[in-house]
Amino acid sequence: MTLDIESRAKAGVGLFLQGYNCSQAVAMAFADLYDIAPVQMSRLAASFGGGIGRMRETCGSACGMFLLAGLEIGKDLPEPYPSPAMKKQNYETVQRLAAAFKATNGSLICRELLGGTASTHPTPAERDAHYYSTRPCARMVETAIRIYGKFLEGTL
Repeated sequence: MTLDIESRAKAGVGLFLQGYNCSQAVAMAFADLYDIAPVQMSRLAASFGGGIGRMRETCGSACGMFLLAGLEIGKDLPEPYPSPAMKKQNYETVQRLAAAFKATNGSLICRELLGGTASTHPTPAERDAHYYSTRPCARMVETAIRIYGKFLEGTL
């Protein structure tokens, strides 16, 4: 199977520009691989935008990758069935994805990526031309999709 990561990155940025949050845009770009309807993937990722609930903590684009990693290699049974080795594999994968994101962008923290002045008020900012021109979020979406694609291709 070919992943066509560049098409997925373009689609993810398009989703973000349509008004989906950063986490939704990343997760939805891969919904087809997990046989999850886009609306369901959107709901799964909804709370992680804006650095998790607009608290400006871990970047929502990175959180979208982590959600996808759980779908890819996470286990759905309680102990002892997801053995410690299985959990370790999942955590190692998330840490590898996080390290690649941080190496590319300089941080995993939303408020740092936004320049340190971002509001944590729960009311989202209006999505207008000014919003899109002053935020690195579309680039973070694109970066996260490319990193996750490399993981799936086995090159990360």
